[in-house]
Amino acid sequence: KEKNAPQISLSSSFTDPETGFSFPSIEPRFFSFNSPYGACKECHGLGRNPFDWNAICDICQGKRLRPEALSVRIDNSNIDDVVTLTIERAYEWFADLPNKLGKNEKTIAKSILHEITDRLEFLLEVGLDYLTLNRESGTLSGGEAQRIRLASQIGSKLSGTLYVLDEPTIGLHERDNERLIKTLKSIRDLGNTVLIVEHDERVLKESDYFVEIGPGPGIHGGEIVAEGKTAELLKQKNPKSLTLKYLHGIEEIPVPKTRRKKDKGSIKIIGARGNNIKNIDVEIPLGRLVCFTGVSGSGKSTLLDDIFYRNVQRKLGGFSHFEGVSKVIGTEYIKKIVEINQSPIGKTPRSNPATYTGVFTPIRDLFSLLPEARARSYGSSRFSFNVPSQRGGGRCEACQGAGVKIIEMHFLPDVYVSCDVCNGKRFNRETLEVKYKGYNISDVLEMTVEDAYKLFEDIYHIADKLKVLQEVGLGYIKLGQRATTLSGGEAQRIKLSKELARPLSRNVLFILDEPTTGLHYEDIKMLMTVLERLIDKGNSVVLIEHNMHVIKTADYIIDMGPEAGEHGGKIITSGTPEQISANKNSYTGKYLKDYLIKNEIINKTVKKR
Repeated sequence: KEKNAPQISLSSSFTDPETGFSFPSIEPRFFSFNSPYGACKECHGLGRNPFDWNAICDICQGKRLRPEALSVRIDNSNIDDVVTLTIERAYEWFADLPNKLGKNEKTIAKSILHEITDRLEFLLEVGLDYLTLNRESGTLSGGEAQRIRLASQIGSKLSGTLYVLDEPTIGLHERDNERLIKTLKSIRDLGNTVLIVEHDERVLKESDYFVEIGPGPGIHGGEIVAEGKTAELLKQKNPKSLTLKYLHGIEEIPVPKTRRKKDKGSIKIIGARGNNIKNIDVEIPLGRLVCFTGVSGSGKSTLLDDIFYRNVQRKLGGFSHFEGVSKVIGTEYIKKIVEINQSPIGKTPRSNPATYTGVFTPIRDLFSLLPEARARSYGSSRFSFNVPSQRGGGRCEACQGAGVKIIEMHFLPDVYVSCDVCNGKRFNRETLEVKYKGYNISDVLEMTVEDAYKLFEDIYHIADKLKVLQEVGLGYIKLGQRATTLSGGEAQRIKLSKELARPLSRNVLFILDEPTTGLHYEDIKMLMTVLERLIDKGNSVVLIEHNMHVIKTADYIIDMGPEAGEHGGKIITSGTPEQISANKNSYTGKYLKDYLIKNEIINKTVKKR
């Protein structure tokens, strides 16, 4: 030892002996806001102020992690900087990272970087390049969530597995469909089986094996009408198969002979901004069928639902303050604006199509006028499952008219079981003794719309509402079907039927977001007939749509893009389908052109026959 040599203190942990500052051990949970070890101590990893949920946390500034975790950086970026990138940008960042690492760092990071870039590449393949890595799962659409799960399965590289997918093309543009089909085939080629429920023409034609169930919906279905290798079925004619008739061109959703061009005014929004939309102007002509198109994530829903609909509604309501737009012009041409979305018509088993559409009220009134009901002094409230017996109702009090009892499963979803007192009929014995043409009120709720229409065909104020439900392709659903069992597409069409059943005034603007989701060609044809009828009565219809069979029938198209996320949010082109198909910069135009040409060929073939 040298005299007067300085003393050196060494520590096995990240601790400064002079100041006492200690840095936590760096491990994976240190960067997880779901772990108490990595989460911000103030907001517990939620990113929100504990005392004001609308405000972000003062300590982490909404980043959800403790300050020490955010101080760890790679290439001058912390973990929050990385997860706020889109999947596309994140892939580029990780792919370029090895070029910025030293020799030893490269060796250490090689395997994990390969794993990360592989998984990001799978997400790119299924068309999710526009999503950010920290996107909350609750804000994802059903199609996006399904494709994320699909990407995770590709990453697992399993073989000998059966995958079942329910309409994976929901919300996808034709261009994205091609990428999805390529991904599905890669899963198949790994030695797996992919079973898909699908209506998309391209997916059907690219499949190896085809099974069609029908011939109709509801009680008219349940049979296998076509089965076999797709390539062979496409060469054959099957009179029972409605799907094959459309694929062969025997049946079609026709392109109108003329497009509506008469000037009935327009609504224009100036300086629209929000998400990936940066200060754009858009003009929507009225009195026509207008389609907003573009690749998934290009900004269609943001522009039409979040900006256009909300601000036009505010202008009609007399408000002068707008959000996400500088000016709204042309609202004097319409009386009101109606958005028909795919949110549920109710969140409990008590809600059903009969109550939502209002058809149950005249049905109850009819039952109260029957001789048996009048002899017992039953009013219409007696036949309501929402009115308690103390107030003159005739519902089963054991289940309070729900027909089911809820068993709470605590950490699992609630379970619904049929009421053991009324056996699911909703009403008490005395109420069920009143019958119309042999049917009690519970029997009516168990009827399909189609059967109920036959029963009440002579009673106009009941039949007219039921007829509209049939016209939008919902003749197969039950009047008392629980709202929780209806699909988003069914809920949307029920809402549409409610609007159609009202005494329609002119100059109403209807907005529908992907109304053809989950629909067969025949259902789409019925829906388009209804929408055309709305327009012919002096109204306007604006759709967000990816289905080319619908887009080709539009009077006017507004195409957004060019890509998704930050590379989108612009109006690429607008005009008639023919004009869009001639635009070389439009992805929609590229695919639409094929459908318009195909329609001309089919029409010539039909004329020859």
